[in-house]
Amino acid sequence: MSSAFTTTVLQVTTGSTETVTDLTSACEEFLTRAAAGRDGLLNIFVPHATAGIAVLETGSGSDDDLLAALHTLLPADERWQHRHGTPGHGRDHVVPALVPPHATLPVIAGRLELGTWQSVCLVESRVSVLSR
Repeated sequence: MSSAFTTTVLQVTTGSTETVTDLTSACEEFLTRAAAGRDGLLNIFVPHATAGIAVLETGSGSDDDLLAALHTLLPADERWQHRHGTPGHGRDHVVPALVPPHATLPVIAGRLELGTWQSVCLVESRVSVLSR
């Protein structure tokens, strides 16, 4: 990678349901433009209070398994002190502690160095928020 930082901003609309959105192609497109065959690190950050970045297998049910595991660990009920919005919304603000809002990934020869089944994903747990 060059000695200067290069940045791009992705606009991702996640809709009205919890989602795991694969960002791998967008990351690869960025590296094609920015890395030009060089080695380095790709840093990904989502500036959102209820979303995170995960590296996992997609398309085989792992994305749904992740969302189910988050529901098991962090049930959407009335236990949360953060209470604005829909019931249980407070859990959405705890999700980034388990699925952090960032990832730093190796780039070798201008390509992401991911395992065969790994993808870079945006995990959004918030379904909808209505201010009280």
